[in-house]
Amino acid sequence: MAVFKMGTKNIGIDLGTANTLVYIDGEGIVLSEPSVVAKNSRTGEIISVGSEARDMIGRTPASITAIRPMKDGVIADYDTTVAMMQYFIEKALGDTNAKPYVMVCVPSGVTEVEKRAVIDATRVAGARDAYIIEEPFAAAIGAGLPVMDPTGSMVVDIGGGTTDVATISLGGIVSSRSIRTAGDRINDAIIAYVRQHYNLLIGERTAEQVKINIGSASVAKAKDIKNMAIRGRDLVTGLPKTVDVTAVDIAKSMEDIVSDIITAVKETLEETSPEIAADVIDHGIVLTGGGALLRNLAEVISDATKVPVFIAQDPLDCVAIGTGESLKNIDAMKKHK
Repeated sequence: MAVFKMGTKNIGIDLGTANTLVYIDGEGIVLSEPSVVAKNSRTGEIISVGSEARDMIGRTPASITAIRPMKDGVIADYDTTVAMMQYFIEKALGDTNAKPYVMVCVPSGVTEVEKRAVIDATRVAGARDAYIIEEPFAAAIGAGLPVMDPTGSMVVDIGGGTTDVATISLGGIVSSRSIRTAGDRINDAIIAYVRQHYNLLIGERTAEQVKINIGSASVAKAKDIKNMAIRGRDLVTGLPKTVDVTAVDIAKSMEDIVSDIITAVKETLEETSPEIAADVIDHGIVLTGGGALLRNLAEVISDATKVPVFIAQDPLDCVAIGTGESLKNIDAMKKHK
């Protein structure tokens, strides 16, 4: 078993499709930035990372591309992911020579090859060594669920690229589902719906704002939400245009995605034992991740499953907090590596 040097900081990273959060042992979450990198497409040079790079999306000249190197919860662009992680680790620690032990979370459905890619990228980015924790388990820890007790808990973590559903008991995942249907797919659905029904082309950031401002998982309850004015390009004239979109239309655009999430929850419950199912009925299902903030989602899932559903406190931070808390057991994880 390795012995940590005095002053070595262990860090946990929630390497998300949409956002990356860094947790330092003893300090908590010290960094939360978009998982976006702007690079020169001709030279490959990294121009900016994080918030500054996100602001460039859709506004870059031909020589610069703003990309998200993580897709559906896994690495889509290895070299860019390494550069992004290196930037975040150095920014969080404030020490370019530090070699921390790093715990990184991954979706529960990733392959061994995808896990290895994350570990290798983390090491190349400057980690002394890297370890993996599954996202729903980290989310459950961060949400304060009794994961080590002989009682069943259920968590639904809805991120940018994936939705991870799991039942957990005695420190392990009993049954789980990971689907590549989450916040990004909702944005894509909104873009497609607005294009089809309003003849308006909007960008990813506008779709994200529409989702946040007037998005609803329930079409019926969306009738009580005011319309929203959005700007985009008219597909008929090619000119800029402003239109009012209704919350009901936006709710309709995401119906299939909400249905997929409900199906994943039901399938996970069907796979679990009667004892754990009974515990879940008693304690309820906990929602974490940015998708947990979608209006009326908890009620819609509860109606479909006949199980109480709650939104975790600080749902956006649960995975990062859980990843950070798991650093306390990093020695045990080394033994099982």
